Amino acid sequence: MNTRPEKYSMLPSITRKKLGILVASFIVFVATLSILAYEGTKKTVALTMDGEKVILKTHADTIGDILDELNVTVNKDDYLSHSENTQVKNKLEVVWEPAKKVIVKVGDSEETIWTTAKTVDEFLDNQEININDHDEVDFSVDEKIYENMKLSIDRAFPIVLKDGKAKEKKVWSTSITVADFLRQQGITLGKLDRVEPSLDKNVEPNGEVNVFRVEKVTDVVEEPIDFKVITKKDSTLAKGSEKVVQQGKEGLLKKEYEVTKENGKEIDRKLVAEKTVQESQNKIVAVGTKVMVAQVSRGNNTVAANGKEMYVEATAYTAYCNGCSGKTATGINLRSNPDVKVIAVDPRIIPLGTKVWVEGYGYAVAGDVGGAIKGDKIDVFMPTKEQAFRFGRKKVKIRILN
Repeated sequence: MNTRPEKYSMLPSITRKKLGILVASFIVFVATLSILAYEGTKKTVALTMDGEKVILKTHADTIGDILDELNVTVNKDDYLSHSENTQVKNKLEVVWEPAKKVIVKVGDSEETIWTTAKTVDEFLDNQEININDHDEVDFSVDEKIYENMKLSIDRAFPIVLKDGKAKEKKVWSTSITVADFLRQQGITLGKLDRVEPSLDKNVEPNGEVNVFRVEKVTDVVEEPIDFKVITKKDSTLAKGSEKVVQQGKEGLLKKEYEVTKENGKEIDRKLVAEKTVQESQNKIVAVGTKVMVAQVSRGNNTVAANGKEMYVEATAYTAYCNGCSGKTATGINLRSNPDVKVIAVDPRIIPLGTKVWVEGYGYAVAGDVGGAIKGDKIDVFMPTKEQAFRFGRKKVKIRILN
């Protein structure tokens, strides 16, 4: 009697269990359908971020929503292929390139620039930065841009270079000081060379740098040593006459100079040594002191006596006449003494050195001779040709004074 109720009591329990399984299965089924339906409504978007491409499925309405979901902040210098307000469509391709920081240093100035350029060449083109052939840079235009990249540019400027005797030329330089400039140009200075401006000065655009090549050389010069003229009185010679007893001879002096040259031109000369190679020999001249007295000879060969007056035929000459040396037979330099009073005489009539008075000429000395002055003839010295022409040829009275 008691077993039957127990058998029948198990049926409701089994039914409830099956019902639970059916309900759970249904819920899973519905959930799966919901998920499939949700996923099926997503749009496929190809997003390239900083060069890497990812495929996304999203319910986002705009590109901005997608970026927000990915925690991506777009800065003003970044590249975004579509605006953030662009509606998302299936199979949409979006490119986002974050800008990289590049530091550009030109000379002493420095600037930070954000760029999405891939290479240095593209970056320079975008920024309109021109690089000249002579500029100095620390990069290659083919390099890829990376974060915090630093580009240094030293601008070249023209300078006129004058190096010694070489022809001046225009060169380009990025140097700051004259010393740096010379090193850049491969110019080596000698021990004595100098530069303008000095090595520690700054070079200026369109300025000049002058290199003065300095050298010291030895120059040996041989110079003549003038001889002295020594006069000695000789009582055996007629007064006013001269006789060379010993010919003069020049000596020879060797001088050694230290010569400083700048770019090949002499700028200084200093005597460092001298030596007499040959001594000079003095010229000795005997000067007559004998006073001639009047004597009688044949014809007109009468020697004039003191105080005697006589008439002679007189002409005039100058220091520059044909064949004239400018010096008289007694050594008077007529060209250096144009105002001297001298007459040319026949020494047999009027001895050389005799003081005379000449009518129309004045007091004079018999200090010269002439090939055409023979007998009672004299030739008076005039400083100019005009005066000689005016004097002409005439008969004059003369008086012997000593």
